Amino acid sequence: MYKKLICFCCRYLTDQLMKIQVVNDVNKDFVIEALRSIAELITYGDQHDANFFEFFMEKQVMGEFVRILKINKNVIVSIQLLQTMSIMIQNLKSDHSIYYLFSNENINSLITYSFDFRNEELLSYYISFLRAISGKVNKNTISLLVKTENEDVVAFPLYVEAIRFAFHEEGMIRTAVRALTLNIYHVGDVVVNKYISSIPHADYFLNLVNFFKEHCISLNGMVSPTTEGEGSESTSSIFSAVDEIEDNLYYLNDVVSAGIPDVGTLITDSMLKMLIFPLLLPSLRVEVSDEKAFGSVTSLYLLCSILRILKIKDMANTIAAALICSMEAILPNSEAKVNGFKANHDESDESHVDDEKESGNLDCSSMIVSLPSLSTSSSNHHNCWGSASVLRDALISYITNGDDMQVVGSLSVLATFLQTKELDESMLDALGILPQRKQHKKLLLKALVGEDSGEEQLFATENCTLKDGGDGELNIYLQRLKDQYEVSCSYQEVGESPRVHRYLVLDALISLFCRTNISADTLWAGGWLLRQLLPYSETEFNTRHLQSLKESFKKCCSQLVEEERGTWPDLLIQVLCDEWRKCKRAIEASSPRKEPKSILFPTKKSSSSDIIPAESSFAAGETMYERVKVFVLLHQLQVFSAGKSLPDQPPILPPADFPENSRAKSAGLNVIGPKLSTELNLVDAVSCRIAFERGKEREFSFLAISMGTSGWIILAEEFPQKPQYGTVRVVAPLAGCKVSLFFS
Repeated sequence: MYKKLICFCCRYLTDQLMKIQVVNDVNKDFVIEALRSIAELITYGDQHDANFFEFFMEKQVMGEFVRILKINKNVIVSIQLLQTMSIMIQNLKSDHSIYYLFSNENINSLITYSFDFRNEELLSYYISFLRAISGKVNKNTISLLVKTENEDVVAFPLYVEAIRFAFHEEGMIRTAVRALTLNIYHVGDVVVNKYISSIPHADYFLNLVNFFKEHCISLNGMVSPTTEGEGSESTSSIFSAVDEIEDNLYYLNDVVSAGIPDVGTLITDSMLKMLIFPLLLPSLRVEVSDEKAFGSVTSLYLLCSILRILKIKDMANTIAAALICSMEAILPNSEAKVNGFKANHDESDESHVDDEKESGNLDCSSMIVSLPSLSTSSSNHHNCWGSASVLRDALISYITNGDDMQVVGSLSVLATFLQTKELDESMLDALGILPQRKQHKKLLLKALVGEDSGEEQLFATENCTLKDGGDGELNIYLQRLKDQYEVSCSYQEVGESPRVHRYLVLDALISLFCRTNISADTLWAGGWLLRQLLPYSETEFNTRHLQSLKESFKKCCSQLVEEERGTWPDLLIQVLCDEWRKCKRAIEASSPRKEPKSILFPTKKSSSSDIIPAESSFAAGETMYERVKVFVLLHQLQVFSAGKSLPDQPPILPPADFPENSRAKSAGLNVIGPKLSTELNLVDAVSCRIAFERGKEREFSFLAISMGTSGWIILAEEFPQKPQYGTVRVVAPLAGCKVSLFFS
């Protein structure tokens, strides 16, 4: 009986819908309800009774939907039809139903219908409709949505209409379109992939890169020097821009991972020619007069993000190869200035990029990249700020001379290269960041296969100057810069030991640890990189390195001694123990502590002194923490440079047996001091009653104790079953008091 009733409703609704010749205000409500009901019945028939679905096929209901749309002038009916189709498509389970829905070109007629997209609600339902279709696309159904001639796809309305809205201002629409395109890309249909990667549809990928570039330009404006210190609104805007940039990169990576021929190459070439070569790499060492020029901090962050998220081997290796090249080759000749001064190039020099051209259209034919000998680069590195001619040396210069954000950025770029699995080891070696264990493995393999240079270099001293030409894929990508990107490259064989590459970076890191104007967090990042390069041996440190570290450690010790006479001496030991463990974990971790986005935010808050007086206890506490963190790092580097393993706890000697320590001994405290839930002997405690809430008094034991120069006030709660013993419930430091006098 129930099925008969449903069957009657089906026939009635279908017949009534077929009688309608025009949709107007009089019958629009019936049409809307009929569309909704028919969709529900089709869904029911798909899941419960195939006869219902056969009836709809017989009546050509999909064709009727298209006819209703064509005779309709009411936007509400269009919205209802799109919503009905979306819900129906999403809920159909059987392949038979999907084949019917996608056949006879009816679905393509709905896709290509000229809707009035000025109505935002209509556009939203249309995009949902397209996305619902893409969710049902597979190798069997995709052929129903395309038109072919001679086994080639000539039309794909679903894809073409969707990417029209790929760069819509509404983020939800962009997200839906991206999900739709990925559904299509991952089908893996060879003929469809050929259509997608052919002209003019391949322009979509170029537009994606250009869209990404515009977001990068927008971010650069937010983090430029003129916008520093604008408060929480500026920080929030930067976070939003960073999220958008990383979303774009993840989408590009998903596109590449779909494995469509030529798309990965197209995206790689576009990123290099439109963004990396003309904008990011030049800004690492150049100040330009153009206000649109990228800042070094923004470029460092973007390079990190591109390498970390976009897993393209050719791109990673090409960027690495470009960093080994002379920076004058990649810079606009009329605007390039090193250290604020224009480079003295001859007017006939071919090493330039036409500054009349748009940044998105790099004229690679006008670029000449020369790779000077590494010995020249090495000597330049130790000279003035602007003397480095290789972009790799520019990164090293930031470590030795840059501000906090530039140091973090440079360290992050090197760390990102180090963790990029797509990067060849020869690239790491040329950049100076090939880890020691991999360097030894490489030379050992050379020795095993009978290459004399491998055996000689494996046992060479640091001053040995054996040749090691660019091996592995380094030469391949240097040649690719010339052939594929029309960049003229010359590579002179390096006449020094392979260790010299890493010594450039090692020298810079040692110099960094000796700097006093860099935050502790940044120094910890440098410590992580050092441990990655030299994980198990102290032999890489020369006498100058050890002496520099020793002198820097002595200065830090003197500063820490001053803290004993400062406001927070009672917290020194506890902070020292805590930060020791944190620092050990940080520098021995498999990856850096912070994400690349931290490059964009200063580690030190310059504005804090404007809010909090420098003489306040809070400011003193911040200073104390900073000094302890620097001390801990340098102390651990001292241990590491001596070839010893780092202990889990700092080597703190127990305090001398002063009279004021007797109460701490009686209480049974260890050298670290009291902590919450620590068990104490309450023999010297004073009983008291304290109310933390009105009318609720509790019995406590009050105890004032000290250890060395540190003192605490303790409230302990006695154990009912264990008299004279209790557990610490509240502990507070005695800040800035002379505990030796107070407790004498």
